[in-house]
Amino acid sequence: MLRREARSVLGVEAVGPYTLLRLERGGLDPGTPGQFFMLEAPGRLLPRPMSVCLAPPGELGFLIDPIGPGTRALCGLAVGDRLGILGPLGNGFRLDVERPLLVGGGIGVAPFPYLSESLGEPPAVLGFRSDWHAEAAALVPNAEVVLEPTFVTEVMPSEHDVLACGPEAMLEAVRRLVPHAQLAWEAPMACGHGACYGCAVEIDGELKRLCVEGPVLAAA
Repeated sequence: MLRREARSVLGVEAVGPYTLLRLERGGLDPGTPGQFFMLEAPGRLLPRPMSVCLAPPGELGFLIDPIGPGTRALCGLAVGDRLGILGPLGNGFRLDVERPLLVGGGIGVAPFPYLSESLGEPPAVLGFRSDWHAEAAALVPNAEVVLEPTFVTEVMPSEHDVLACGPEAMLEAVRRLVPHAQLAWEAPMACGHGACYGCAVEIDGELKRLCVEGPVLAAA
């Protein structure tokens, strides 16, 4: 039975426009790459879902884009601050693939450092809006970077097992090209365990609660 834990901040590091928030792990299981934790943002009522970016011994790292009051509050934490954390939650990527290729866009690269380590550092294709945003690619080994207006789908090599995370438009384009890709979808979440239906998204006419049926779903 998962329970809320309190953990201390070990580091707050800028990575381009993003923030790498490093927490003490304690006895928490980092889970499977692609799973997420609910982090309690200071001063906010609802926690924020964040996929594990890095899981070195004794730590959990989360790459955060400060785009709203909750994520800005998390990025404003200081070393030694404590916050509540719950996880791992949801379904992550299947790792039993023969020729993995990581395909990401923007903050969608957040789960890839942990995923890359788990898969033996396979090739990756990552798309960003600018060179500043692309600084996050340094966290992902063997990455080819493209900047707008080039799309990742324009440079993806064929005949790979694609594992993708990024904006919805990118995921839709990837699954048209690779019907059996694994796609990590993004949506706001309030509870993290399927009770509130706040993260339900319509995919091929069916509503999926990403916190329990995802966030990683098969494209087909």
